[in-house]
Amino acid sequence: MKKIHRLVLRSYLGPLALTFFISDFIFLMQFVWKYIDDLVGKGLEWYTIAELLFYASSTFVPMALPLAVLLSSIMTFGNLGEHYELVAMKSSGISLRRIMQPLIYTALILSALAFFFSNNVLPLANLKFKSLLYDVRQQKLALNIKEGIFYSGIEDYSIRVGSKDKDGKTIYDVMIFNHADRLGNNNLTTAKSGTMEMTVDQQNLLLTLYDGTDYQEKIDQDNYRRNRPFQITHFSKTSRKFSMKSFALNRTDETFFKSNYMMMNVAQLSYTVDSLEYDYSRRLGEVPVSLQSRFYFLSKADSVPTLASKKITYDPLKSLDKTTQNQVLSDALSASQNSRDFLKSYSDDLNSKQLLINKHWIAWHQKFTLSFACLIFFFIGAPLGAIIRKGGLGLPVVISAFLFIIYHIISITGEKSAKLGEMPVYQGMWIASLAMLPLGIFLTRKATIDSPLLDIEVWYKIFSKLGILRFIEAMKHLMKRFRKSRNS
Repeated sequence: MKKIHRLVLRSYLGPLALTFFISDFIFLMQFVWKYIDDLVGKGLEWYTIAELLFYASSTFVPMALPLAVLLSSIMTFGNLGEHYELVAMKSSGISLRRIMQPLIYTALILSALAFFFSNNVLPLANLKFKSLLYDVRQQKLALNIKEGIFYSGIEDYSIRVGSKDKDGKTIYDVMIFNHADRLGNNNLTTAKSGTMEMTVDQQNLLLTLYDGTDYQEKIDQDNYRRNRPFQITHFSKTSRKFSMKSFALNRTDETFFKSNYMMMNVAQLSYTVDSLEYDYSRRLGEVPVSLQSRFYFLSKADSVPTLASKKITYDPLKSLDKTTQNQVLSDALSASQNSRDFLKSYSDDLNSKQLLINKHWIAWHQKFTLSFACLIFFFIGAPLGAIIRKGGLGLPVVISAFLFIIYHIISITGEKSAKLGEMPVYQGMWIASLAMLPLGIFLTRKATIDSPLLDIEVWYKIFSKLGILRFIEAMKHLMKRFRKSRNS
């Protein structure tokens, strides 16, 4: 490898790694703000949160990697152009294509790694992330008994504490309702004071109560509604232990999530789509059979035109009495309504099956669109950086964000249209990449011929020839005169 190629490659890999981790971190912070209410106040261990964030960051790679390729390409060639290194290379007889050659190979390797990640790593990351996020969202809030408020987080119990000491353990004016028998508020414990602490293994909450009373209605006895038996027990000290197992994070079996299309690779998606399409075709073929059983004359379709061509003058209803006529019409109306409901239910079922097929096809195409997007953004970013000749995190960030937002909007719009069946899935999934492809070809061509596409002086001359600058100056002069007249 030539020294100049090593220089360009070294200048590119650093910004690529930096921008990738920054982009992924930004998307991760968006996830944190979205699910902050599901994470805070549940007593989760730090390693559980770290595991969740790690899997979440892995799922954001399909968005962070193309953005990083675009931004790092603009920064690399912008820095080379800003420091006149590109000019020196070109003056030595090295074309822009030869300068870009090692980075083209790098972009191809990145595209291959992106496909490998989408097909093999991303399904596993989605499985781990979705299952853990589900368990975290189902997790109860951590034990937090507030003063003067009944706390029902502990199963079968409702606890109220009048006040607490500053140590957080000593409590006063305690009330505990025991609902274990599911028969209402028939078991109450009160105490003037007590202490509240966790056991050594953190599996139980231990309440030690002082100077209290147990009240219990004996509703398990015969004729209790008439006799109303009641038991009162006074105590100077007693202990109550409450299990905290329901507050532990319970992990759901991951096999329940494996059938989702987001957790499959290309081979699994192809197999599943084939099964779904076969089931859809089989279900679609049930319509004529079902309709023929409901409307017997549909089975004799050949005789329908013959009957319709003849003028029928005989009305069979007239030979029936009024009551029978109403009954016949009512039965006919009921049969029509039932058939309408059947067709609506059948149509909804087919639409749901088609929607599921579209989702699987979308996931299948997404395995390839990521790799293609990395290539396109490289051929947009590299020549654009050579044209604008600005490095750093200023103008390149603005341009990258603008182009990526356009790409993302087109991509989301196409994906939603494909999912709803408004356009073929392959069109909806590739429309964003194909929309950005002409821009990459145009910029690459302009950069290789050293076109002054974004040269301010060139555009200044063009605007001067068209009279746009004179028009702008005239408008400024009119605005100044208007302000002066308004102030006077």
